[in-house]
Amino acid sequence: MAFDMDPSAAAGIVGLGVLYWIAARVLRRRPRRRQLFFFCLALVALAVAQGPLDELSDRGSFWGHMVEHSFQCWVVPPLLLLGVPDWMLRPWVTRRWILPLARALTHPVAAFLIFTGVYAGAHVPVVFNLMTDNDAFHIAMHLAFLISGTLLWWPLMSQMPELPPLPYPQQVLYLFLLMIPMTAVAAPITLSTSVVYPWYAHHPHPFGLAPLEDQVLGGIVMWVADSIYLIFVFTWIFYRWSLSDTVEEPRLVRPAAPVRLAAAEPRPGA
Repeated sequence: MAFDMDPSAAAGIVGLGVLYWIAARVLRRRPRRRQLFFFCLALVALAVAQGPLDELSDRGSFWGHMVEHSFQCWVVPPLLLLGVPDWMLRPWVTRRWILPLARALTHPVAAFLIFTGVYAGAHVPVVFNLMTDNDAFHIAMHLAFLISGTLLWWPLMSQMPELPPLPYPQQVLYLFLLMIPMTAVAAPITLSTSVVYPWYAHHPHPFGLAPLEDQVLGGIVMWVADSIYLIFVFTWIFYRWSLSDTVEEPRLVRPAAPVRLAAAEPRPGA
C-alpha cells in the first residue's frame, strides 16, 4: 500500500527544520548532539504521523487516526522540547509583550485545561465528523493538537529558567490527573455498542475491519496504549525524583575531649 504526504504537511516539516537551522546560524551557536538527535527524531515522528498514519485515516481507519493523534499529542511535543535549546527560544519568548503571555499559557493549570479542552472537544461527534469532512478544519485540529500538546508537556520538560518546570511531586500529580480526561474520552468510544462516528461506517477499512471493530481498536489505542506510555513517563519522573531526593546522612561528630587544666605547680621558695 503506497502512502502520500499532503504537500502542506511536507512543507511544514521542512520549514520547521529550516527555521531550526536558521536560528542556530543567526545566534551563532550549535545545539548539542543530543538536542539535534531529539529534534530530528521529532521531525521523523511528525513525518510518520502526517504520512502513513494520516493516509490510513483518510482511507477509513479509525485506529490509524487515533495513533496519528497520539503522535501529535504524546510523541512529537516532548521530542521538540528536548530538541530545541533554551538559548534558541529565549530571544523570542523573553520579549516584553510575549513573556507574560508565555507564562500564562505554560502555567500548569492553563496548559492542562487548554489541552484537555482540545483533546475532549476534538472527539465530540459533531466536531470529529467536521474534521473528517473538511480538510482545512482537519489541518487546524492537527495544529491544535501539536500546540496544545507542547503546552501540556512544558511544565514537565521546560529547559528555560524563565518558564521553569514543576517540582517532581507536582509532576507526578499532573500526570495522574491527566489520565482522568483521557479515560473519560476513550472509555465511551471503546465500550460503545454502535459506531460513534458515521464517516467510518460508510468507508471500507483498508485492512477489512468492521467499523465497530475498528472503533474498539482505536479506543484501545487511546485508552490503553496511551496510558501505558504515560506510565513509562510517570516511572521516569519517579526515578529522577529519587535521584534528586538523595539526602546525605549527617556526619557523626564526636564530642571533643574535655580540656583538663594542669594544676599550677608551686613556685620554688613560695
